[in-house]
Amino acid sequence: MLLNTDISRRVVIDTEEMPWMDSPLPGVARRMLERDGEEVARATSIVRYAPGSAFAEHSHGLGEEFLVLEGVFSDEHGDYPAGTYVRNPPGSSHRPHSRGGCTLFVKLRQMDPEESRFVRIDTAGAPWAPGGEPGLLVMPLHDTEREFVALVKLEPGALLERHPHPTGEEVCVLEGVLEDDEGVYPKGTWVRNPPGSSHAPRSRAGCIFYSKTGHLAAG
Repeated sequence: MLLNTDISRRVVIDTEEMPWMDSPLPGVARRMLERDGEEVARATSIVRYAPGSAFAEHSHGLGEEFLVLEGVFSDEHGDYPAGTYVRNPPGSSHRPHSRGGCTLFVKLRQMDPEESRFVRIDTAGAPWAPGGEPGLLVMPLHDTEREFVALVKLEPGALLERHPHPTGEEVCVLEGVLEDDEGVYPKGTWVRNPPGSSHAPRSRAGCIFYSKTGHLAAG
């Protein structure tokens, strides 16, 4: 399957308007945002676990990155409530499940093969840092030469200066409504801006979004 694999094209998807598609595992459904491959694929998805659902132990050949959006996700290493950011590096394995159900924003097979660090961040308790413009706060989650991942908060009325993204940017709106000169993006919207794009983000009522930059440079 090839879905939104051309990174030179801008993509905007309101994920909350998408139908859920059953995965091969009973109780696990997904909304596919980008995908290159079949069941083993480079993919970005919204994934929903029904209460009591579970995966058998499996490995992630090129890593797994996810943010818990709702509920509590669990594996043999611990419980991860809503707001938890996780990176499982290439070659790692686990047995995921959810007792009460959960929803995740998931990226598969998109890591540097040499990455080896596990990351577990409870963003609900992590500090925000000033972002350099009025009304802008940033919570860094992962920072390497290859990519920068963060949560970004725009306070009500924030209007940022126009800035370029030479290597593109990926955004998932987690709370509130994000805007720019291209459109309006409510909670649940996934945006992939291509390399060389620019914009001036703003938010009338405030918003929080996941942001990743740098990873689109290699294609």
